[in-house]
Amino acid sequence: MTQPHQYQRERPKSALRARHALRMGVEANARLTASTALVLLILLAVEGVTVLQIRPLLTMHVFVGMLLVPPVLVKLSSTVWRFAKYYLGSPDYRGKGPPPTILRVLGPFVALLTIVVFASGILLLLGPVSLRSQFLLIHKASFFLWFAFMTVHVLGHLGDTARLATKDWTSRARLVVVGSRTRQLVLSASLVVGLLLAFVTIPYVGSWIAGA
Repeated sequence: MTQPHQYQRERPKSALRARHALRMGVEANARLTASTALVLLILLAVEGVTVLQIRPLLTMHVFVGMLLVPPVLVKLSSTVWRFAKYYLGSPDYRGKGPPPTILRVLGPFVALLTIVVFASGILLLLGPVSLRSQFLLIHKASFFLWFAFMTVHVLGHLGDTARLATKDWTSRARLVVVGSRTRQLVLSASLVVGLLLAFVTIPYVGSWIAGA
């Protein structure tokens, strides 16, 4: 039979282990968000080059745009998860604290505009020809707004991204927080799915140009 004093010793240990797991969950979420953000920054830089010469680089623009879709969904999911955990009162997410006020205010707009930019771009390529001019207007207008908001968002999170983005990919740091292989797999799988989407979509570019 377990003695009362033994139970009292075991209970704090169990509570500490649970607390540690929660803290590691916060760190794991931050690492996934940062590593995905780094990939997005690189791909968005390439996409930005295609915007400067959109007519001759339309095929590349569509290819990179479709490649971006799954990593964008991973980034949105990890961000929404942290948002939900924080506002639902998770002690460890609360303990980490919220982003600066300006980033909290801009966050929902960045997420919404990101969805609008990508959705309008996909509909512009694959949607009804009769609505092409409307989709193009939405795509252009939302892009300019998104670019302005995203610039502030990226600069505000640049420090965290630089500090955490490679943690799951270096031999020492990845052992500190469990689940690095899973996070690597999630990000890698999103890129593979993005490549598949891009290759499937490319044939539509020719018909789109002919229709335009």
